[in-house]
Amino acid sequence: MTRILKTFSLLFVPIYYLIITLRNIFFDYGILKSEKVRSKVISIGNLVVGGSGKTPFVIYIVKLLKNLGWKPSVLSRGYGRKSKGYVLVSKDGTNDNIDVDKCGDEIYQTVLECKVPAAVSERRIEGATRLLNETDTNVIVLDDAFQHRYIKRDIDLVLIDKTFFNNTSIFNQSLLPSGLMREPFNSLKRADAIILNNKFHDEDKNLEAEEILKKFNKPIFKAYYKAISFVDMTRKTKYSLEEFNGQDSLVVSGIANPTSFLTILQKTGVSTKNHLIFKDHKNYTEKDVQLIRKTFYSTNAHSLVTTEKDAVKLLKFAREFDDIDIFYLKITLCLENEEEFIEYLKSKLNNTVTN
Repeated sequence: MTRILKTFSLLFVPIYYLIITLRNIFFDYGILKSEKVRSKVISIGNLVVGGSGKTPFVIYIVKLLKNLGWKPSVLSRGYGRKSKGYVLVSKDGTNDNIDVDKCGDEIYQTVLECKVPAAVSERRIEGATRLLNETDTNVIVLDDAFQHRYIKRDIDLVLIDKTFFNNTSIFNQSLLPSGLMREPFNSLKRADAIILNNKFHDEDKNLEAEEILKKFNKPIFKAYYKAISFVDMTRKTKYSLEEFNGQDSLVVSGIANPTSFLTILQKTGVSTKNHLIFKDHKNYTEKDVQLIRKTFYSTNAHSLVTTEKDAVKLLKFAREFDDIDIFYLKITLCLENEEEFIEYLKSKLNNTVTN
């Protein structure tokens, strides 16, 4: 039935293509306006729906900017949040008053990790203006904003998951609603640089992705994830990867592409045969907690292992999980050609003028 619906959805792809093409033409010719704000703006985006690794890369960029002497902040739409409009998530990088339900899991995780000002807003111009007025920042990192062209940016970075190229099905590499692409590859012409994220698939030697992307004559920087440790969700105690080798855990995740997470756990030696996979940006409920508890005890699992993104939402049920040890896998994003990227970033920021 699902395949029939997907096949039927192919009829709407030309309509979607026409809409986004006209929209981009309107921006290119100034019919639709892009507004400048009084700070540097770095956009992190992608061409594909979900799962490209934007949050780890946003965290990477923010930390890098801090090391370079900038005062970064983060502005996101706040996907999956239970609020609307502008919400100041953090004024000075502290997290005392952050409610993950009101801001969304991604921006919540970013503030916890980076300790920087942050806000969420569907309207990026309004959000950026208010964020600049309310915080001490001189560069805004826009999360998931490649398609949001109403705000001008000094650097436009597009992140692409390398594994996306492994599935050439029309139901993968085609535009919405049948495929996963928000825009065609041709839209990369307006990007400044491309970040090709190999995630945990370091054994993937497929060069097709690089050959396709080289056609757009943009700098290409290669990224990958590195697992660091396991962290106790409530106590924040860190454990080495080796300490979880051979452990029979219940794996819980609510992310766009859980395959990479399951893969790295298997490489670490954690059994993934018992797992619960929820939809991306899952807002956990009491019913979900009971399902997790039931599954945990029925499988005789030693512990519960999840992602850091899920842990920030499961933490509010710490009392319900007081008899279960919950750990999240701490990862970091790395760049193969980091020094080259740093010089590129410095050059772009220094050569742009803020009005």
